[in-house]
Amino acid sequence: MTSTPKSRSFRMRLSRSVGLSAFMLAVSGGVVLAQAVVVQGNRRVDAETIRSYGQGAPQEIRQNLLATGLFSNVQVSRRGAQTVISVQENDSINRVAFEGNRRLKSDMLLQQVQSKAGGPMSQALIDSDVERLREVYRRSGYGLSSVSGRIAPLPNGRSDVVFTINESGKTGVKSINFSGNGAYSASRLRGLMSTTESNFLSFIKTSDVYDADRVTSDLELVRRFYLKNGYADFQVVGNTARFDEAAGGWVIDITVDEGPQYKVGNVSVDSALRDVDAAALQRYVVTSAGDTYNAEAVEKSLVNLTTEVSRRGHAFAQVRPRGDRDSAGRLIGITYVVDEGPRVYVERINVRGNTRTRDYVVRRELDLGEGDAYNKVMVDRAERRLNNLGFFNKVRITNEPGSAPDRVIMNIDVEDKATGSFSIAGGYSTSDGIIGEVSLSESNFLGRGQFVRIAGTLGQRTQGVDFSFTEPYFLGHRIAAGFDLFSKFSDNYNTGRFESRVTGGQVRLTFPITEEFSITPRYSLYQTEIEIPNTADRPYNDCTAPLLGITPIPGNSVFNCLSNGEATIAVKEAAGTTLTSLVGLNFNYNSLDNVQNPRNGFVAELKPEFAGVGGDSKFLRVAADARYYREIFDDVVGFARLQGGHVQATSGDLRMIDHYFLGPTLVRGFAPSGIGPRDVLNDPTANALGGTTYFGGSLEVQFPIFGLPRDLGLRGALFADAGTLFNYDGGSKSITNPAFAGCPAGAEPRQFNVATTSIYQTNVACVRDKNTIRSSVGVSLLWQSPLGPIRFDYAYALSKDEGQRDPTTGIKYGGDRTQAFRFSGGTRF
Repeated sequence: MTSTPKSRSFRMRLSRSVGLSAFMLAVSGGVVLAQAVVVQGNRRVDAETIRSYGQGAPQEIRQNLLATGLFSNVQVSRRGAQTVISVQENDSINRVAFEGNRRLKSDMLLQQVQSKAGGPMSQALIDSDVERLREVYRRSGYGLSSVSGRIAPLPNGRSDVVFTINESGKTGVKSINFSGNGAYSASRLRGLMSTTESNFLSFIKTSDVYDADRVTSDLELVRRFYLKNGYADFQVVGNTARFDEAAGGWVIDITVDEGPQYKVGNVSVDSALRDVDAAALQRYVVTSAGDTYNAEAVEKSLVNLTTEVSRRGHAFAQVRPRGDRDSAGRLIGITYVVDEGPRVYVERINVRGNTRTRDYVVRRELDLGEGDAYNKVMVDRAERRLNNLGFFNKVRITNEPGSAPDRVIMNIDVEDKATGSFSIAGGYSTSDGIIGEVSLSESNFLGRGQFVRIAGTLGQRTQGVDFSFTEPYFLGHRIAAGFDLFSKFSDNYNTGRFESRVTGGQVRLTFPITEEFSITPRYSLYQTEIEIPNTADRPYNDCTAPLLGITPIPGNSVFNCLSNGEATIAVKEAAGTTLTSLVGLNFNYNSLDNVQNPRNGFVAELKPEFAGVGGDSKFLRVAADARYYREIFDDVVGFARLQGGHVQATSGDLRMIDHYFLGPTLVRGFAPSGIGPRDVLNDPTANALGGTTYFGGSLEVQFPIFGLPRDLGLRGALFADAGTLFNYDGGSKSITNPAFAGCPAGAEPRQFNVATTSIYQTNVACVRDKNTIRSSVGVSLLWQSPLGPIRFDYAYALSKDEGQRDPTTGIKYGGDRTQAFRFSGGTRF
C-alpha cells in the first residue's frame, strides 16, 4: 500500500496524541504514588528524599532509613492505601573538638574520625570514632591513652562532639619473638629489623613504636637476608601483633620456616636467540658453582645479562632464572634462560604520590621510558634504586593494560618522607679534645634529589666550617657532580709547636662504571697558613723573636730560649702562607652489604694526586686503602685492612706540611703524629716532621657482648695493628753552617734555608728517622647509639721506636709517642 503525504500526517498526529496521553498517565500515576507515602517529623531532611525510601515492606523501609545515619528513630506503618513514615532526626554536628591532646595534633586526629562538622550525629558514630582514636594512639606509641566522647547540645538541633583524651606515656614494642629459626638466633634477626624493642633509650628513640607497615618492610628484610644466605625455601609463616595492656606495650610474634641451606650447583646460560652465543654471555654471570646460594647475586646476574642482550639489539629479550633443586645434595643448579619475550611497549609512566619530590627525580632512576620495550628485570632494578634513594617511605611499581594489547602503563606510587636534618653534636676525642658541631643537611634539596650540607665545628684544639653540594645527575647523566668549601683551624702545639689553618675547596665528578666501581676526578685549591705561637704561655718562636723583658744569657738555662720549647727550624721554614693547586683521581670499589654496619664485602680506594698546576706545592702523592669484612660466625665479624701511601717532590725539596703525619689512624696505641721522623735537636719529643712513605695493616674481630640486648648497639672488638711511617724529605744533607755543633746519636743533620738571629738555634734540624715496624694489640668497645657512633680503644704497643738516650746528660732524644687509651664519638640530639 502506498503511503500518501496526507495519511503520513494523520499517523504522526495520532502517534503524538497517544504519546502525550501515556505521558499524562505516567505523571498522574506518579502523583498518586507520591501521595501514598506520608512523611511526618522531618525538620531538615527533605520529604522527597525520605519518600524515595518508601518502597517495600515496612521493616525494610525502616532499616534502610536508619542506615543513612540521619535518624535516631524511624516508625513505618500502613494507613489504608497510604504508607506513613514517622522519623526523629539526629542532630547535626556543629563542630568536632579535642581536649587533652598534646602529643598528637587536632588536625591529624580530625582526619581519623568520621564525625564531621555539618554531618549527622549519632552515638554509634561517636563510639566508633572513640575506637579509631584509641587505635591511632596505640600505633603512635601511646597505647595506654584513654579516649571518651560526649555530645554538647546547642540550639536549633545542632551539637558539638567533644573527644576527651587522657594521654599516657610512650608504650612501645615490648618484645619481638621469633619461632622456627635455627640457623640464626632471634637476636640476630631482630638486629635486621628497623623496629626495635623498648629499653632505657626509649626516651630518645622512635624505632620502638609499633608500625604495621614498618614491620612488613622489616620482614621483607629478614626474607632477603635468608635468601642471600642460601635459604631458598625460606618463608614467614605467621606474623601477629597484639597490644598487651599488662605489659604496657606491643608484643610481636613471628613464625618462620627456614628450610635447608643450599649451595650453587651447575651454572649455565641457555640462549634461544640465534645470533647471541650463550658462551659469550657466561662472563656476565656472577654466581659460581660451589658458592652459597645468593638471591642478590642471581638478581645481579639477571640485570647484567639483560643489559648486555639489549645492547646487542634484542630490546624485547627476557632473561629468567631456572632453578633445579637437588634436595638430597642441597644444591640448586641455575640456568639463565635467554629468549625473545613478547613485544610489549611502555605506553605511559605515571608517577603518583610525590608531593615534594619532582617527577624527573623518580623517572631518571628508570633505565626505560615511554615508547621503550618493557622489561620486568629493569623495572625491578628501578624499584630497588628508588627505595635506596632514601627519599620515600615506600615505593611500589605496578602495571595496567594500555590502549592496545602490546602496550602497558607503568604506575609508580611513592610516599615522600622528611629528608632534611638539623643536628647539634658534641663529644670528646683524645686528638681534638672537647668538640661540638652544628650541621644542617638536606638530601633531597627542593625535591631535586640534590645533597646540601653546611656544618660548623668548635673544639679545644680545632675549629672549622664546611659546605658541600652534590648533584647526583649532572647534565641529565648518572654522574655525581659537586663541590666542597672548607676552612679548618688546628692547634698542633702538642706535636709540632705550631698552628695551622687550611682554607679552600674542591670540585669533583663521580662516574659510576658498574654498581660497585666508580672513578672520581677532582680538583682542589687550598691555602695553608702556618703560624708559630710566641707568647709567655707558648714561647715557641722566642729564639727568633725574643719575648719582651726576657733576654737569653749564655750559659744560663733559665733564660735559654730552647729550655721552654721551640719550634723546629723545619716549621719555621714552612711558616707563612702556601697555596696548593692539586688534581686527583679516586678509584673506588665497594661491595659492602651495609655501608654503616658492614658484615660482608670489600671496599677499596686508590688515590693518585698531583700538586703543581700552579701554586707553591710541587709533589706527586699516591695512597691506597682496602678493607675486607667477613661474618665468621653468627654476628661475629672479621675485618682486615691494608693501607699505604707515598709522596715525593716533583721540584725541589718537599715542604714539611706536605708530608704524612700519622698516629692512631695507622697503629692504635700511638698518639696523633706520634709515629715517624722527628727533629730531636731543640725539642727532643715534640717536633714531628712527618714522612713520605707509610704502610700498615690491621686485623679485628667484632662480636656482640653476651647478655646485652642487640638493639643497644654495644659490641666488643679485639684488634692487632702494625705499620710504619718513615723517610723525611725536607732540608739539605749538605751542612755549610759553621755554627752547627752536631746531632745526638741516631739523628741525621738537615740544613734549611732559614736565617736565624739566635746563638741557641741554628738553621739545622737533627732528624731521627727510623723505619721501625710499630705494632700493637688491644680491645675496643663500640656503641652504635642513637646519639651517634662512639668507640673506646685500649691498645698496648708491642714494638716502637724507643728513641736514643744520651749517656752523659740522660736526655732521651726522639722516639714514638704512645697513647694507650683513645676515645672518640659524639652525640646527636
